[in-house]
Amino acid sequence: MKKSIFSRTGPTSKATPVDISDLTKEAGPLTADPKLVILTCLLILASLTAAYVAAEILLPIILSFVLKLLFQPAMRKLERLRVPRPLAALTVILTLFGLIVVLGAAVSGPASSWAGRLPEGIERLQQRLHFLSKPLQTFQDFMHQIDGGQADAGFNLSAILLQGTQHFASGFFETILILFFLLISGDTFLRRTVEIIPRFSDKRQMVALSQQVEQDISAYLVTITLMNGFVGLATGTAMWATGLGDPILWGVLAFILNFVPILGPFAGVAIFVFVGLLGIDGTWTAFLPAGLYLLIHLIEGEIVTPMLLARRFTLNPVLVILSLIFWFWMWGVPGAILAVPMLAILKIICDEIAPLNSLGHFLEG
Repeated sequence: MKKSIFSRTGPTSKATPVDISDLTKEAGPLTADPKLVILTCLLILASLTAAYVAAEILLPIILSFVLKLLFQPAMRKLERLRVPRPLAALTVILTLFGLIVVLGAAVSGPASSWAGRLPEGIERLQQRLHFLSKPLQTFQDFMHQIDGGQADAGFNLSAILLQGTQHFASGFFETILILFFLLISGDTFLRRTVEIIPRFSDKRQMVALSQQVEQDISAYLVTITLMNGFVGLATGTAMWATGLGDPILWGVLAFILNFVPILGPFAGVAIFVFVGLLGIDGTWTAFLPAGLYLLIHLIEGEIVTPMLLARRFTLNPVLVILSLIFWFWMWGVPGAILAVPMLAILKIICDEIAPLNSLGHFLEG
């Protein structure tokens, strides 16, 4: 009897590992028909072009699906408590919205204060790091050119930080609306898909596959979010202990940056070096915030998270960098934040579908 393409032979399956040649045979005409390969490449190229052009529409939709998978465990628990699904979805949405509003209100004041200190901060840095005066002057001239050549305007920090995020901001309420109806719908799409599959064995395998993929993706997203939350909490506490102040601002910053592997922590170290030199008097103690942030990130990234996620969820670092660069070019900052979750979701799906196991192995770190 021919094996179904829904059979799971990924890293977590108890079945005997399948040789790559067997996967090629199972893939059928995808590898045997050159015309189909060419058409598939053209379809991918057209889809990426549409994703670039329709960023304002696609970003809220994709973010809603990712958030739906993130909040799925909470929805399951509320359903077990006999809470109606619409009420459970409304509870999750209001919790998310309230958390965003509270954190936004808490960090807006300190962020504006630090942004106002940046123009004279360059002069302070030049005094403390006189051996770097020429590079700092070059950096300052470059930033003035970005700001339109207006010397009295200082750093237009808001424009720099918000560049590439206008689609996300404008689509925030659209994201919340789509997320609400996705949470209400539950397994509707799965039921409709199962109904159109002809064979009963494939129906059963489709249900098992979809549940396993959803469970793995939810576990990955929840684990990453919780770990980033602990990183933010530890960073805020460390910044408060060093006397830098504004622990909520630095905790939220560390939480967001940790969603962007490799590039995010590098940016975080540079930011904490900068603010440490601005806010702490001692020359060497000014580097303490950046050192503590780097230590926290190394403990989380090299010890804790690999232990929790195990090898199955590790990704090739080269592909992570390429994904970050590509999706940042496509969608700006929101694309960089979604790049790694989308790559991880692709790997989990490939690990669970037999013909795609080789691609999942390629994505593995």
